[in-house]
Amino acid sequence: MKIGVLALQGDFAEHQSMLEGLGVQVSQVRLPGQLEAIDGLIIPGGESTTIGKLAVDFNLMEPLISFGEAKPIWGTCAGAILLSKDARRPQPLLGLMDISVERNAFGRQVESFEADLDVPALSESRKGEQRPFHAVFIRAPLIQEVRGEAKTLSTLPDGRIVAAQEGHLLATSFHPELTGDDRFHRYFLQLVEISKAETDPMAGVVE
Repeated sequence: MKIGVLALQGDFAEHQSMLEGLGVQVSQVRLPGQLEAIDGLIIPGGESTTIGKLAVDFNLMEPLISFGEAKPIWGTCAGAILLSKDARRPQPLLGLMDISVERNAFGRQVESFEADLDVPALSESRKGEQRPFHAVFIRAPLIQEVRGEAKTLSTLPDGRIVAAQEGHLLATSFHPELTGDDRFHRYFLQLVEISKAETDPMAGVVE
């Protein structure tokens, strides 16, 4: 398995470090051809309009859309905005997930916060361990609505959506790479394994 991290802007290095700590081969992605060698992609937090503009400049938008239609992508914070179909303002979007998001929904960076989240989908990770996921929110977007086949994975105590999934696509408003908890990264790797098994019947077969 080889995972790419979109390395145009933002905290891609933190995702790379977390993945390498799990023993995963990681590739920084900046050009369309680099997508061909990876099985899944993480779009990191940062500035969504900047990442989108650079993706346009590097002719990455269409290749990213094609990649996401076939293979898993996980967007964290700004990455979640890029995955959405609606960001409530004009900007480059991949439009892969049937979700609407609101940028900087919780205020400026000085109003960043942390919260313990209930994420039932993670309960099978780490030997079935069930405990809250401590999430870091930095100028975070809010997932205002999930539609179609998209589903909510986690909410704040007041019911506001902060994590969603649609098939092999994953979006989180927060930054799991800034904690020591690797359960979300493990969950994404499981999505990649499932995707590989579905597209390659020989995956995992030992002769």
